[in-house]
Amino acid sequence: MDELPLDQVRTLLAVVDEGTFDAAAAALHVTPSAVSQRVKALEQRTGRVLLMRTKPVRATESGEVVVRFARQLARLERDARAELGMADGRGPVRLPIAVNADSLATWFLPVLTRVPQDPPVCIELRREDEAHTTALLREGQVMAAVTSSPDPVAGCSVRMLGLARYLPTASPAFAARYLTGAPERDLREAPTIVFDRKDDLQDVFVRSLTGGAAAGAGTVRHHVPTSEGFRDAVVAGLGWGLVPEQQAGPLVRAGELVLVVPRRPLDVPLYWQQWKLDSPALSTVAGVVADAAAQALRSPSE
Repeated sequence: MDELPLDQVRTLLAVVDEGTFDAAAAALHVTPSAVSQRVKALEQRTGRVLLMRTKPVRATESGEVVVRFARQLARLERDARAELGMADGRGPVRLPIAVNADSLATWFLPVLTRVPQDPPVCIELRREDEAHTTALLREGQVMAAVTSSPDPVAGCSVRMLGLARYLPTASPAFAARYLTGAPERDLREAPTIVFDRKDDLQDVFVRSLTGGAAAGAGTVRHHVPTSEGFRDAVVAGLGWGLVPEQQAGPLVRAGELVLVVPRRPLDVPLYWQQWKLDSPALSTVAGVVADAAAQALRSPSE
């Protein structure tokens, strides 16, 4: 493939970020016709359809490769300008990062206070299930992600952060009503709290007890899409659910929650994936995240 003209690559990124050709034209201070011609020329050069002409515009799988390249190029250019002391390289460094809700609610947010602010770093967090954060990396929407996947996205490196421990819990009243027999049967049939329709953590736990069978098709499943709300729903007795150890431990000791299967936690491995990019700001954040995770998460040897 011939080299990619940078003006065409930047134009494609602008279209994806702005959502329409007209908005990209306004951002680039060119005509919509020029934007359309650049995108068409880039598609001809690559021999691939790069955009789905929807509203908003979306990148195709091939387009995501070019978008990721464009973001990496922009990041390298900005870092180079900052090191050279050029005026437009001195603004805040923008780092988009995908993080799962439970990490945000328990250990990740304090990490941000440890990131040096010289030069200033602007963290843009995207909340996504840990099993799906790599999709944002693959699409070029974020530069790094906390994920449960050890398989590196193309162009990314991976390091293990530790194990996030979840405790199967319910309110005492809920347990007395629904969980009086064998847990492998009761948990399949009792009302269950899930984060959203992507959340299969409760099913994974039930399958570990039953040897393969998940919750029954008729089971009541309440969707509560915030980490704190999920915990509060379990405490309120709406259903049973797997609550992060940092949140559940104090409530169990206070008697507000009970362990529905004692000594049977569920450990979810978490990894840090990031672009293979020589970016000082990204390297600094990665180091701070790894140090914080070592303190907050469990070691695989525990």
